[in-house]
Formats: sequence, C-alpha cells, structure tokens
Amino acid sequence: VQLQASGGGLVQPGDSLRLSCAASERTIDGNAVGWFRQAPGKEREFVAAIRWRGGNRAYADSVKGRFTISGDKSTVYLQMDSLKPDDTAVYYCAADLGNPILSALRSEYTYDIWGQGTLVTVSS
Repeated sequence: VQLQASGGGLVQPGDSLRLSCAASERTIDGNAVGWFRQAPGKEREFVAAIRWRGGNRAYADSVKGRFTISGDKSTVYLQMDSLKPDDTAVYYCAADLGNPILSALRSEYTYDIWGQGTLVTVSS
C-alpha cells in the first residue's frame, strides 16, 4: 500500500489550501495518519496527526488554529488557512500501522508508510 499526497501549489499569504492523502488501494491501513513538512535546508517537522481510536487530533504549535486535519481511512485532509511564507515546504503524509499513544503521533519514527510529498509555496 502506498500513500499519495496531493493538493499542493503556489498561493499568496493569507490564502487557503487543502491537501489530501489517499491510499493507492481502497483504504489507508493503520490507526493514525500524520502530516509532516520539510522546508528547504531544514529538517522534517511534525504538522498534524489524527488517530481514529478516540478521534484524537494533534497539531504543532506553529499551525494550531490555522490548520485542521480531518478525514477517514479513505482520505485524510489537511485544511490550511491563513497561510504564511513560513509554511512553504514539501508536505508529506504518513500512516502508522500500530497503535500509537498520543505523544508518539508527533514523531516521524512512529510512522510506517510515507507518501511522496506535495509542494506548498506561499509567496506574494
């Protein structure tokens, strides 16, 4: 099973964008999906995650209040509002096949399957 992230593009500061993460087959395996991003010259960082058991969501402080993760095992979305130039990065989605605790959702090492990434550029 592979994950496919899509929806990236070039937008202006303050605009919105919705990213999608879908499985190459019918549904996303696993119990949690996370979004991470990597800006040029920087390490990959956690953005948001959703865990279906308990319906839990987690967000990085830098995106809290602006980004919303939602969806189900068919497709997971990352709604990004009030975008800033600092949000420019390649965004990756990833799925965890295990049963992660909440605190583990923020670690990239928790996830087993990764998508190929979609580029988001925020620039005027």
